[in-house]
Amino acid sequence: MIAHLRGRLLSKSPNQAIVECSGVGYDVAISVATFSELPAENAEATLHIHTHVREDQIALFGFAAPQEKRLFERLLTISGIGPKLAITVLSGISSDRLVAAIRGGDHATLTRIPGIGKKTAERVVLELKDKLDDMAVPELAGAAGGRHHGPAADDALSALVNLGYPRPVAQKAIETAIDKNPSAAGDFETLFRAAMAAIR
Repeated sequence: MIAHLRGRLLSKSPNQAIVECSGVGYDVAISVATFSELPAENAEATLHIHTHVREDQIALFGFAAPQEKRLFERLLTISGIGPKLAITVLSGISSDRLVAAIRGGDHATLTRIPGIGKKTAERVVLELKDKLDDMAVPELAGAAGGRHHGPAADDALSALVNLGYPRPVAQKAIETAIDKNPSAAGDFETLFRAAMAAIR
């Protein structure tokens, strides 16, 4: 089984990457989060791979971070969730927020993910709530412990990370912006601009 690929990134899109290793181009399904972490085309890329084997095909699913791969594989243990839906889930929400939602039994957040209905959300929480202990997210500990500022802050964090800022730096900038102007927590655009100013 293929578990890891490192090679030249021939092409990338939000759901697919083609990586050339020793003259062979591997077609890999990826999440939006992994897409945002990949380098420019023709640069060297590294992906953690889950090889999914069926009677009629072998499919590769790639992840920039080991935690995202582990989360993908945990999702596959849920009845009704196959690899395509699992990768869609990871494209619809960051790994950190997904782990927090599952641990917190936050069905509302889960059902906002494309392809996840109420029953599937309940199954995910029931079956995975106590199986994510190895997925600690220290930089979001404050958010989970009462410093969570709502959807606008989540979206601002995601936007900053997608722009290339390290997650802890982005998180701190958002906290700084909200400490200076608490009302900014409810408005994405205001909060995003303030956080950008805090980073600079």
